[in-house]
Formats: sequence, C-alpha cells, structure tokens
Amino acid sequence: MDAFWSWFWGTGWFWFATFWAALLVNGRAAFKLLLDWKGMLTTCRFVERAYATLDTLPDEATLERHPAAPVFVHLVPAWEEPEIATTLRGLLASRYPHTKLHVVVATRDDEERSPNPTMPASTAELVRRFRETLPPWQQKMLRVIAMPGQGRKAHQLNWALRQEVLEKLLDGQYNPARVWIGLSDADSISDPNAHRWIAADLLYGRGSLAYQGVTLSLSNFDRLDVRGRVCAVQQSSIFIRVSIARLINERRRIALFAWLTERAPRLARVLRPIFELCFRRSQICLGHNQFVRLDVLQGVGGFPTSGATEDSTLGYALGARGVLMAAMPMLELVDMPETKEKMVRQNARWYKGVLDDVAFLRDVWRGRPTAYNLAQLSRHVGNKVVEWPIAALVYPVLGFLGWHLAYRFSYHPAWFVLGVAFPSISLGLTVWVGGIVTQDLIESLTPHCPRPVSIARTTLKAKFFGILRCQTCWLLATRGAWRVLLALARSGRFEAGKTDRVARV
Repeated sequence: MDAFWSWFWGTGWFWFATFWAALLVNGRAAFKLLLDWKGMLTTCRFVERAYATLDTLPDEATLERHPAAPVFVHLVPAWEEPEIATTLRGLLASRYPHTKLHVVVATRDDEERSPNPTMPASTAELVRRFRETLPPWQQKMLRVIAMPGQGRKAHQLNWALRQEVLEKLLDGQYNPARVWIGLSDADSISDPNAHRWIAADLLYGRGSLAYQGVTLSLSNFDRLDVRGRVCAVQQSSIFIRVSIARLINERRRIALFAWLTERAPRLARVLRPIFELCFRRSQICLGHNQFVRLDVLQGVGGFPTSGATEDSTLGYALGARGVLMAAMPMLELVDMPETKEKMVRQNARWYKGVLDDVAFLRDVWRGRPTAYNLAQLSRHVGNKVVEWPIAALVYPVLGFLGWHLAYRFSYHPAWFVLGVAFPSISLGLTVWVGGIVTQDLIESLTPHCPRPVSIARTTLKAKFFGILRCQTCWLLATRGAWRVLLALARSGRFEAGKTDRVARV
C-alpha cells in the first residue's frame, strides 16, 4: 500500500493533467460569476428604464379604441390553492381594457370531488365565491374551468385552451394571431402594467411572438426564516442574471449576426453553424409572467406534456421552431417554499424536468439535426443534467486542489500564480457577487414591485448568513437532484410532486 501511494503521489503526468483541469474549472467558475454580475446589471437596467418610461405607454382608453390592440387570455393553473384570490385580485386590477382581458383559472375536477380538508372549499369553489364579490364588469372577465381526470399543470392548461372553450370565452374576438396567452402561477402577484407594456411593444412595431417577464421569489419574504430569505434572494437572482439576461443578450447577438449577414452574406453563411453552436443560447420559460401568441402556442402543440416541467420544455420547443422570446420588464412576485423540505422538493421536481427534457431535445435534434438543436441538447446535458448534481461538491474540491497543486508546480512562476489566483478569485467573487452584489441589485428592484416588499438585512445575523451562506440555495438544489437520481436508481421512477401551500392532516 505504501508503494502504491508513493507511486500515486509521485506520478508527474497525473498531477500535471489534474493541475490544468483544476485551473480550467476554477477559471470557468470565476468567468461565470463575472457573467452573472453582468447579467444582473443588464436586467436591472432594463427594468429601471421601463419603469422610468411607464407614462409613455398608451392608456386604457387608447387601447380600447385601437383595433390592433391584442386580446389577452391569462391562465392561472391551480390545485389546492387557498390564497388564489390574491392572485386573481391583482390580475383583474390590470391597467388594460376589461373587454380585452380574460382571466381563466384552470383547476382539476378531482379536487372538487375530494377537496383538501384543511381548506374551506376546493380551489374552484373559492374562485366562484370570490367572483360573486366582484362588480359585474369584473365578473365577466373571470372564468373557472375544471379538467376531468388526472394530469399535471400542462394538461390543465391545454384543457382550458381547447378551441371550443376559447371561441365561447372570446365571443367574436377569437383570432389566434391577435390573442395572447398569459400565464401566472396561483401564488403570483402581477404588475398591473404587464399587458399594457406588451400591447405597446406590439403596436410600436417592436413586438415578439413570445415574452418572458421578470420574476422575483419575494412574495412571502416576510414569512421566511433567515435561511429562506437568503434562498429567496438567490433564487430571484437566478431569474434575473440567467433567464432574463439571456433573452436580452440573445436578441443582441442575433441582431449582430443579422448585421453581418447583410454586409457579408457569404461569410455569414459559412459562420452560421459555428455561431449557432457556440454563441446561441436556449431560452428559458419560467411558467409564470409568461406570454405567447395563441397561434404560435398551437403550432408547437400547446403546453408540452412530456415532462414534469412544461415551462422549460416550452422554451426549448419555441427555440427549435425559430421563435425568439423577448424579455418583458414588468415584475411579478411569487412565493418561495417556506420550509427546507419544500425547497428540496421544488428543486427535485425541477431536476426531474431537466431529465425529461433530454429525450425531448434528443428527438428535436434527430428530427432536425441543426447546429442550434445540437447546442441545445449538449448544453442541457452538460450544464444541467451533469453539472447540477455535482457542482456543490466539484467546485470546492477543485478549488482546494488548485491551491494545493499550485505549490506542487511552484518552480513554474506563471503556473504558480495562475494556480493560486483562479481559486482565490472564484472564492472572492462567490462572496462578493453572491452575497453582496446580488442583495444590493435585488433591493434596487423592490421599489417597482407590484406590492411593498422590504428585503433589507436589518440584523447582524441576517447580514452574516446572507453573505457567507449565499450558496445555500445551490446546496438545496443539489439535494433535490440527488433525491431524483437515487429514486430512479432504486425504483426506476420518481413522482414529481407539487410544492404544497396547504398543511395536510
């Protein structure tokens, strides 16, 4: 055994390769943190500019008269949601002509037959009771549709989007090219200007076929403990630094390539596969504060039912069809799971959706083997399927290993400097970007939230946990991923459950 360890530690080629592998991983980690910082700044500036120019949007009277103003059908999928009236109250208060905005709650018939005993009534019944308290003009805006049988959120949404339902609901306004489908969760608090902003974007000629709005997991911030508040800020930062920033930057990259195509079409034709493989990014749908034109949604077969998370699959499906989503700057608040177990369960469901999307993306690439579809598949497998479960372990281990091996190769001054610098920079940026900058930038958005929210760290304990435990959210995500992988290894299946917002007896 001593001879083995002597050989192992003395093998030059092995540690040479390990040193450079650790160097690349630590350099990549530092680079990604810088990109996260830049992404958050991009999104925050986008939001700030939009709220500073709200007065320039057309008012309700103008949109009422304008024949090209879009009609919105805003869906709220719900199952055992005791506080759904809060979401509906916010949507019905939207600053948009009430004749062109329809709110539909999609529930399940099995809940009506067997309501949760801790709730005063089923979700559908709560919606009907809430509707009775509204003035007549708002009652006309709100509908509830119950899906028979079993199914996930995607099945509920597709049931509510059947043509016969929409034709009756819209009563003469049914035109798939002018109807937009909005989507919010049953815990969402939406901005009243969201529909107005999209209508203005369409009428001013800048419109897109799909939009994803900015989402912050701060709706129940005051009910969370210290760990939950750290996770709420971190999860909100993921939305703004990855999801929205990616949509903003993707449009810029495509516009730049279009400029090249106009001026050098032959060169652009040669470079296009390289551009799509190396520089295009998959767009992320969040499943709330999301809008898609009806004919586009129908063109991809409605909300995908193949996986546990229909929102991520929809983003991939739209991208494969060449539909480029636009970022929408109006804010929407959603709840953060209020216990550690519920956070793990939420991340387990998301990771199950990640695994389900592999088969979807593989089939897309086989059906149309383009560079972009290959990029979607390979990045999804590498960055989500593989990296998600192991990142919380691999990056700290390789950071420590990078420091250790820097001294092993100290006779190369340049190697030594790089070996020490990259892990140090990565660690410093983790604390600075994750613990300090993220908090400041999310706080800068709270004045624009649809209802008052305060996330300021008012105690020393909150500041300590917020700065030094900024990776808590990722650790819980890792636990959720391994819960799925272990369940699949043991039994070959994992049931992705909903994050309950009611207490069961």
